[in-house]
Amino acid sequence: LRCLPTMAAANETSLHPASLLLLGMVGLEDLHPCLSALFCLGYILALLGNAILLFVIVTERSLHEPLCLLLAMLAVADLVLSSSTVPKALSVFWSLSKEMSFPACLAQMFLVHVSFVAESSILLAMALDRYVAICAPLRYATTITPSLVAKIGLAALARSFCVMFPTIFLLWRLPYCGHHVMPHTYCEHMGIARLACADISANIWYGFATTLLSPGVDVVLIGVSYVLILRAVFRLPAKEARLKAVGTCSSHACVILVFYTPALFSFFAHRFGHGVPHRVHILVANVYVLLPPVLNPIVYTTKHKLLREKVSQVLFRTGR
Repeated sequence: LRCLPTMAAANETSLHPASLLLLGMVGLEDLHPCLSALFCLGYILALLGNAILLFVIVTERSLHEPLCLLLAMLAVADLVLSSSTVPKALSVFWSLSKEMSFPACLAQMFLVHVSFVAESSILLAMALDRYVAICAPLRYATTITPSLVAKIGLAALARSFCVMFPTIFLLWRLPYCGHHVMPHTYCEHMGIARLACADISANIWYGFATTLLSPGVDVVLIGVSYVLILRAVFRLPAKEARLKAVGTCSSHACVILVFYTPALFSFFAHRFGHGVPHRVHILVANVYVLLPPVLNPIVYTTKHKLLREKVSQVLFRTGR
């Protein structure tokens, strides 16, 4: 009888594996050296680009305007998104350490999805900022204020936390029956859930619902805002102003497509894309955590004149 509590505790803890083994990109093992070089280069560019962008915006008071403050938030989200995944992926590629404890895996999953939802919210806020600036310029200064931007940042963080926090409990409740091998470079919600030896319908439908109600809604609202922006732009009398606005909108649209397309493909492939080769799915899942953090600081710095000048000054002083 004295052994019963101990046995019960052992059965309880055995529901979860002590650690998970990440295999990297299964089927593309021969390309791991090339992929690791690309990932390493991309990560260095993401770190440098977003760190410089963040430093310049924080230290230059002339850049404490709503759009630049949103860019600073975007840089933070990009740093979290890339730093929570790429170092472990490189460790897997280089065969330094392929294991990750189960709690650490859940923590990584949480950070990845929280930073993604937060970045999606910030991109929506940036689209609305541009809509007010172009379609209602006389009301911009009184509508989009630094205090409103601060509230948007807190709302984005609270939204992403509330959306993703239940996934920890949805994964923790599942039995895994000793399954601990994951053919991936990092931990994500459905990748962990599919290791379970129980019904994961709740995980599937919760993930599907949150994808539609958070990034899905954001994509629709961003699309609507850019349609209204373009409609207002084409009504401008000056051709030069129209071309400049279209160029800015098109570059932002490309960044948004690069961010959402692979992410939504990855999310929906987990639920409906059973015919998609697993190596393609893993490759696309890595694209959306690395490519946007590389491109965002380049595109937004290039298209913002004052920010571009300040970044150039910092780089020039550093180079000297």
